[in-house]
Amino acid sequence: QVQLMESGGGLVQPGGSLRLSCAASGSIFSFKSMGWYRQAPGKQRELVAGITSLSRTNYAVSVKGRFTISRDNAKNTVYLQMNSLRPEDTAVYYCNADPWRIGAPKYWGQGTQVTVSS
Repeated sequence: QVQLMESGGGLVQPGGSLRLSCAASGSIFSFKSMGWYRQAPGKQRELVAGITSLSRTNYAVSVKGRFTISRDNAKNTVYLQMNSLRPEDTAVYYCNADPWRIGAPKYWGQGTQVTVSS
């Protein structure tokens, strides 16, 4: 059973930056892709950014140009660098891992709170 542990959330002023980390208990090559999702109060969970095993990336339109997802295979860790943060980025951010096996359930971290406020 793989565990995902997020860290790096916190309170930041608008325009500020944060870097989230997602450390996996096993090799991240076990997953065809990993990603970051977020859920704001009263809203559905949404994909923020994803990265494949070949490091291909995709982003939500709302964060493109401001956020960068990356991976360190040696450390089994995926990062989300968030710049130019806005109040609407406030949410709980979750790390996600999608296994290679078709039909296998995705793994989720426990979430980390990001609050953007002055």
